[in-house]
Amino acid sequence: MSVFKVKERKTTFLKVRTSGLYCCVPHCSNSSRYTNVSFHIFPNDVSLRAQWLAKIRREHFTPVNCTRVCSRHFLPTDLVISPKGLRLLKKGAVPVLFAWNGYTQPKSRLSVWERRPPPPQTDSPPADPQPVPEEDDVIDNMDHDYCVTAATGAMASELLDDVETLQRRIRELEAQTEKLHLQSRFGLQRIAGSDHQIRFFTRFASYRHFQYFWRLIEPAVTTKMVRITSVRSNPGASSDTTVHHTNTKLPPIDEFLLFLMYLSVGLYPQDLAERFGIHRTTVSRIIATWTNFLYELLGKKRLWLPQEVVQAHLPPEFAAFPDTQVVLDCTEIYCQTPSDLLLQSEVYSTYKSHSTLKAMIGIAPHGAITFISALYAGSTSDREIFKQSGIATLLKPDMAIMVDKGFLVDNLAPCKVYRPAFLSKKSQMSAKDVLQTQSIARLRIHVERCIRRVKENKLFDRVIPVSVCGNIDSLFSLACMLVNYQHGPLVKAWAALN
Repeated sequence: MSVFKVKERKTTFLKVRTSGLYCCVPHCSNSSRYTNVSFHIFPNDVSLRAQWLAKIRREHFTPVNCTRVCSRHFLPTDLVISPKGLRLLKKGAVPVLFAWNGYTQPKSRLSVWERRPPPPQTDSPPADPQPVPEEDDVIDNMDHDYCVTAATGAMASELLDDVETLQRRIRELEAQTEKLHLQSRFGLQRIAGSDHQIRFFTRFASYRHFQYFWRLIEPAVTTKMVRITSVRSNPGASSDTTVHHTNTKLPPIDEFLLFLMYLSVGLYPQDLAERFGIHRTTVSRIIATWTNFLYELLGKKRLWLPQEVVQAHLPPEFAAFPDTQVVLDCTEIYCQTPSDLLLQSEVYSTYKSHSTLKAMIGIAPHGAITFISALYAGSTSDREIFKQSGIATLLKPDMAIMVDKGFLVDNLAPCKVYRPAFLSKKSQMSAKDVLQTQSIARLRIHVERCIRRVKENKLFDRVIPVSVCGNIDSLFSLACMLVNYQHGPLVKAWAALN
């Protein structure tokens, strides 16, 4: 007997479970437990696979590697037996037998020649020609091989309703597409129908006023405008030769609108470039071109009115001051603080507590701007601006000016000066001085209202950067000159005087 113990070996047999195959066709319950049915994978050919998917009628269905279609859905002629006894499909076979067609193949429709036998041939002479029937009779008497039932008639009516609905929807989408096409690019045609938008973007009272002004400057646009471009000048060309560039990316009237939007709305060049579909550099060149063009064109027009013209349009409110030629006042706009300390002290305004640029504006008694000075440093006094602006050379001894208390220009002006009285060392002003001060204040307020119209241009709402200071004098003068064209009279009762 062996001293070693022999351990009994227990052998365990694993039960291998084969995966079952099922048919993916709807209403078919065949599986691999049926031995008389074979299962076939989808073909790799894209067009043939699409035919299979169309035949089996499964929506949102994508076959995978394990997807099968059983042999019950194929014609017997589509199946062949291989030498090894396997049931295979012929190349190009498509499933056609399903539960919804009773697992039968629909019979092919006979051709028209098979459905209608040819007329018998006779040797008799041809009969008299029959009259040609009308088109409606032909349609009514046609021998159709189908009939219209109540169900098909209702279906046809529904289809006609669907067609009309789709056609209506197409027209709506075409209108929306055309509207979006117009909105994709900004231009005058986009805002021409709204006086409110014209007033917002251009400061002109209406589209009619805008067109009137455009007709005044349009001839000069094509003949006198010199454009700023990126083309370098030829050193050998003569200096008196001017080349007018007419090929522009925007129509001239849209360029004018762009310039007004920059001045009136204060839009940045990048914003204007996105709106008009052009490059930012092109926007800068358009702004510079129109600034120089309008400044030269409008600057040639006489702003200062002769004394007889002013007297002819004198409002009745100025009856106590009949010799008034101009009402003067100064205004300031904010500018960027320069880095140079000396310039900082020059442009700093103690009135605004900020770096500013200062100008003097004069209006006629009936409200039209008749004088615009250059822009000076913010620390310049009203008296100094009056002295340097050159307005004293336009005044005559029989004229008078109306100013604020800060204008101490009695020894500079060669004419009478209407100014509110000072209290000086008196305990109170006399009744005459009080009445005169009130009368002057009621009339001098109109120049402040006119200055407010100038400052409605949003370009002057923000701090003017140093990079723009080269053109800011021209832009400010243009804004003042355009006020005479953009707005009506300051007082509605004065409309008959203008």
